[in-house]
Amino acid sequence: MGVPQAMDALRGKAALVRESLQKSQTITESMVSILGSFDHRLSSLETAMRPTQIRTHSIRRAHDNIDKTLKAAEAILTRFDLTRKAEAKILRGPHEDLQSYLEAIDQLRSNIQYFTNHKSFKSTAGVLTHANNLLTKAISKLEDEFRNLLTNYSKAVEPECLFDGLPDSLRPSASLAKRGDNKKDSDNQKNLENAVYTPPTLIPPRVLPLLRNLSQQMVQAGHQQQLFRIYRDTRASVLEQSLRKLGVERLSKDDVQKMQWEVLEAKIGNWIHYMRIAVKLLFAGEKKLCDQILEGIDSFRDQCFAEITANSVSVLLSFGEAIAKSKRSPEKLFVLLDMYEIMRELQSEIDNLFGSKCCAEMRESAQTLTKRLAQTAQETFGDFEEAVAKDATKTAVLDGTVHPLTSYVINYVKFLFDYKTTLEQLFQEFEGGDPEGQLKILTKRIMEALQNNLDGKSKQYKDPALTQLFLMNNMHYIVRSVRRSEAKDLLGDDWVQIHRRIVQQHANQYKRISWAKVIQCVTIQGVAPPGGAGILGGDSGSGISKAMVKDRFKNFNVQFEDLHMRQCQWNVPDSELRESPMVDNTKGPNKYIKYKPEDLERMLGEFFEGKTCAEQKR
Repeated sequence: MGVPQAMDALRGKAALVRESLQKSQTITESMVSILGSFDHRLSSLETAMRPTQIRTHSIRRAHDNIDKTLKAAEAILTRFDLTRKAEAKILRGPHEDLQSYLEAIDQLRSNIQYFTNHKSFKSTAGVLTHANNLLTKAISKLEDEFRNLLTNYSKAVEPECLFDGLPDSLRPSASLAKRGDNKKDSDNQKNLENAVYTPPTLIPPRVLPLLRNLSQQMVQAGHQQQLFRIYRDTRASVLEQSLRKLGVERLSKDDVQKMQWEVLEAKIGNWIHYMRIAVKLLFAGEKKLCDQILEGIDSFRDQCFAEITANSVSVLLSFGEAIAKSKRSPEKLFVLLDMYEIMRELQSEIDNLFGSKCCAEMRESAQTLTKRLAQTAQETFGDFEEAVAKDATKTAVLDGTVHPLTSYVINYVKFLFDYKTTLEQLFQEFEGGDPEGQLKILTKRIMEALQNNLDGKSKQYKDPALTQLFLMNNMHYIVRSVRRSEAKDLLGDDWVQIHRRIVQQHANQYKRISWAKVIQCVTIQGVAPPGGAGILGGDSGSGISKAMVKDRFKNFNVQFEDLHMRQCQWNVPDSELRESPMVDNTKGPNKYIKYKPEDLERMLGEFFEGKTCAEQKR
């Protein structure tokens, strides 16, 4: 195809395209026109329906308001109904069904809160006034019920019930069995430290939840002071009754001073028992009860416990104070140490029970008493040394036996060693340093004071032999007692050996003074044959005249009879010392005492009989 033909063909196609575009534009314009007419119609329709839509929305909102109003009215009616039911239960009182009564109070409180939050309702003010008045009456009845329940179930604890809560070794039967034995058992003391105590049930467990609920209701109603007063007065009175039944009584310093020692000693023993029972059982039981009934009211609970126990603690501690402040005397040392021991034993328990700020005064009073008892005991210990040194008893021991002062002091020292741990603790607390060394020094000083006093008392005897016998008896008693007691471990073997030699010296002096004149009667000095003194009754060649022999035997009889008459009245109480005063304290006396008097008599009778060696051995 040539160019002209191609151009013609191209023009033809362009014309077709142009024609198609023109048709498309015509159609588009027609569609725009149609759509415009639809928009106009829809706008007209919307305008026509708007009033209907507004009325429908109003109707729907009205229905919602009606629903809300109906629901509110239903809620109000429900509250009115609940208030009516609660009022009926409250008017019946808590006696029939306490739990239901408490639930009614809770419901009434809930209703009061509801109407307080919906004050816009008509008659709300009147309803609130009525409900609050009803609640006040309910709490008043609740207060009465709390008082009645607590009073009816709070009974004084019988002593037998308290004894059942003690470890077996501390019950009265066991205590009576051991009363005659003053020696302390260290193992028993350790066992007591780990002993289990069972506080009594002060109020039946089934009643506790009710009392707890009542107390919480009263606190919620703002009746804390009423609750505090009722609980404190009731429980304090019962606690004091329990102690009185046990035997606790308030005694002043004057009361203590007027008592005979035997009576006072018994009361002190009882006080030690009472302190343990009060702290371990009664006070521990009261603390547990307070925690259970007043649960969740910490500061109020601590104050309540403090005031419940205050008077009882005061009564107990005042007796201890009266003893600690009374006139000191040696026999009080051991009871003071007993009292000090029980206070030390109970100190951790007291600190635990009375650990709050409200109980600070009682806690400090107990600590003060412990220190005062320790101080008085220490001063009494010092007084004892002085009393021994200055004892001026004029009553002479006529037979030269052990003086009562000696046995008293030795028994005293032996008892001191039963309290060795306590004394060392006491020295450590007040003086520091080496407590065992201090006890050793004080013991030696007491022994020295006793020896010096005995030396003075020995000078009352006119017979110097009796003086030596008296000192021998007393020193032997001291040495023997020390050797058989714990004092030996403290004083040491050197002390024992030194004082054994002193006993021997007095025995030698007694023998020399007592028997010198008698022996002189049977010994002729200066006229005996060469080789030493001769014994009367020698051969005829001794140069001793028969007259001299007769005179000497006559003097011997007089001297021996006089010695016998006097010394039969004297006493050597220790049988071993009486038989062999020279060697009774030595080891293995049989090594030295080979022959008995009857053996010597028999052997002397065999002299000059011409027996052979074989016959002698038989």
